Amino acid sequence: MSDPEHLLYPTTRAALDAAAVEYEVMACDPELADTAAFIRAYGVPAERSANTIIVASKGSEPVYVACVLLATTSLDVNGVVRHQMGVRKASFAAAEPVRELSGMEIGGVTPFGLPPSLPILVDPRVMAPDWIVLGGGNRSSKLRLAPAGLSRLASMRVVPGLAADRR
Repeated sequence: MSDPEHLLYPTTRAALDAAAVEYEVMACDPELADTAAFIRAYGVPAERSANTIIVASKGSEPVYVACVLLATTSLDVNGVVRHQMGVRKASFAAAEPVRELSGMEIGGVTPFGLPPSLPILVDPRVMAPDWIVLGGGNRSSKLRLAPAGLSRLASMRVVPGLAADRR
């Protein structure tokens, strides 16, 4: 894959540059941006593909959190995530609230460029490989970077048990 800097979402680029994170931009056909299609089409191993999922609390004034986990795992929304949020009920945020909150589309959400007040919870398995692939802020790009770059985000916390292996 080439290094198409022009495809990178501007807010994402600004956040990466501000945090001095080294990264490679990977072009992605928007139709193949969802994880299963992406790993099949581009040959990125599932254990190197990380998803950023926005979770929302239920109720009139929702609370949001971003969760980063590997494609080989499933998010524990109603256990660990809900507990970390301090709410009674939570679920995956719908596409429109994700767009309003982040300016990003589902299938391309990345922790780089999210609002600074938004907590970013990371499963420990994300931090283990020497490189991972994340969304680029849109469905046309992905980021390849060392997971240590996530540690440069002020609101990032590694949370044991955030995700579980898929059965």
